[in-house]
Amino acid sequence: MTWLVPLLVLVPLLGAAVALGLLRHQKLQRAITVVVLVVALAVAATLMVLVDHHGTIVVQVGGWDAPYGISLVVDRLSALLLTVSASVLLIVLLFSIGQGLAADDGEAPVTIFYPTYLVLAAGVLDSFIAGDLFNLYVAFEMLLVASYVLITLGGSEQRVRAGTTYIVTSLIASAIFLAAIGLVYGATGTVNIAQISERVAELPEHVQLLLHTMLLIGFGIKAAVFPLAFWLPDSYPTAPAPVTAVFAGLLTKVGIYAIIRLETVIFPGPQLNNVLLVVAVLTMVVGVLGAVSQTDVKRLLSFTLISHIGFMVMGVGLGTVAGTAAAVFYTVHHIVVQTTLFLVSGLMERVGGTTSTRSLGGLLKAAPLLAALYLIPAFNLGGIPPFSGFIGKLGLFRAAAEDGSPLAYVTIAAGVVTSLLTLYALMRVWDAAFWRPKPAAEAAAPHATTAEPHAALRSPEPAPLTVSEETGEAFHPGGSVTVTDAPHASSASRPTAGSTETVGEAPTKVRLPRMLVGVTTVAVLGSVALTVVAGPLYGYASRAAESLESPDRYVQAVLGGDR
Repeated sequence: MTWLVPLLVLVPLLGAAVALGLLRHQKLQRAITVVVLVVALAVAATLMVLVDHHGTIVVQVGGWDAPYGISLVVDRLSALLLTVSASVLLIVLLFSIGQGLAADDGEAPVTIFYPTYLVLAAGVLDSFIAGDLFNLYVAFEMLLVASYVLITLGGSEQRVRAGTTYIVTSLIASAIFLAAIGLVYGATGTVNIAQISERVAELPEHVQLLLHTMLLIGFGIKAAVFPLAFWLPDSYPTAPAPVTAVFAGLLTKVGIYAIIRLETVIFPGPQLNNVLLVVAVLTMVVGVLGAVSQTDVKRLLSFTLISHIGFMVMGVGLGTVAGTAAAVFYTVHHIVVQTTLFLVSGLMERVGGTTSTRSLGGLLKAAPLLAALYLIPAFNLGGIPPFSGFIGKLGLFRAAAEDGSPLAYVTIAAGVVTSLLTLYALMRVWDAAFWRPKPAAEAAAPHATTAEPHAALRSPEPAPLTVSEETGEAFHPGGSVTVTDAPHASSASRPTAGSTETVGEAPTKVRLPRMLVGVTTVAVLGSVALTVVAGPLYGYASRAAESLESPDRYVQAVLGGDR
């Protein structure tokens, strides 16, 4: 079944090419993109089962044996992250389609969105199967190009500024990574990860430290660890809700995956373990303090994203099977839960017209189901038992306690504080946005809005305005172009069907679009399902960690022979 592995990259890239050729047929673009991601998910799930039962699958591209050719490698860790990533990509795509349909636009997002999204998917999936550093670099560049297009959709000044910060930072990370690849090749004569693992031990210790540090810095910027995470809070919140959700769920995890490979296969010794633990503590504490100080939901979630990256780095820094297993489990948990929370924030913005907790209010009355959709992943991210967030953190704390070093106990303390402050920050949002009534000033004076969350994902070429004889409203036949922040942004905004808003008052009840609610509900149920299947999932993560902590297995699978 080795032929399945290249499909993970080929199918999204071919789908992107076909979608790009169908610029005037957005419904076909949409259908192709959905089918491509369904195929990718099916392939990833099949590989996950095969790898668990039969071991690592390796494909030598073009028939050139390693280390001369390009190796594509799928082990338990790769297969697990491939499956979760494909699921998240599909869910977020359906959410973005729902936004377009909810705007009464038969044609969903702008024509460039779908092919760009598929290129992003190809980059994410290629990152998890890359068997050499240069192929990993290529995957990172695919991500960079696609993500820059997505983050600046709409061309507003705020998005272009955020996109500029993002791309400059990413280019710096890429330059560091490329320089490190050059040094690794100069020192070992190869870029194949398995062969580097064999040869790196022969290098002088100071050379190992230089290579290790440069690679770690490059991956650390991608993963948004402290102090390399300065770019994230200003970049992610400006993008449309679906784009922010997929970025938060997957892009930083590509960096975490690279760090796991670096610390378990390329440099499996404890050379920088203490450094990683210190970085983990600082990432957790600084990130969550930033979250507590925020009054915007998206920025708050961006800071919680940073802080919880620290939990994954903590597991890797412990350098044990138990620590790595907990880190892998927590990575899966965080991909699903963080993505879900950003999708929910998109619905909150749709109902309340803003993500500022100073202006939100009364959402519990306006959209009771939305309140539940927010509360469940919020509890999960905060680590409330019995959710998967609690299980993952408990695994990390147990692994740190088994380590027994003072620094390990410091990470436990930092993790507990981070969990409590995360819960406090998320519950403060609940109190401000859902529980308290809408501020009087906001109810009396409608909130000034800028651009609808999904407006940037839709066609920028409006048709001439037509005035409805029934309602007297102006609209664009065949697809409207809205400029309000959300359908329920204020009493002055145009309400959707089922809304019971009255002029000068906060909305009393809002009927959210069914597709958006359905997709978000599936995402929330997926986060709950992690708790239901926590036993088998943690067992899978443990088996993945056992393989990772024995790099000889990886080397033998890729290079073959008696090694």
